[in-house]
Amino acid sequence: MSTAQDLRVKSDDELAVSIVELKKEQFNLRFRKASGQLENTSRVKVIRREIARIKTIQGDRNRRAS
Repeated sequence: MSTAQDLRVKSDDELAVSIVELKKEQFNLRFRKASGQLENTSRVKVIRREIARIKTIQGDRNRRAS
């Protein structure tokens, strides 16, 4: 799990790559949850919040740029 401070240091491209990786992991977790193979259900919540954290930082950067 990354903190907001760690994420603010990353470039826009690095954040975009992180979003793609997290979305893939989120899909896999949802798939495993639906099939009953997911043991650590709290990971779904962590991934969702991580994605939201990155999108918030991206939004802040976009607002500052305009």
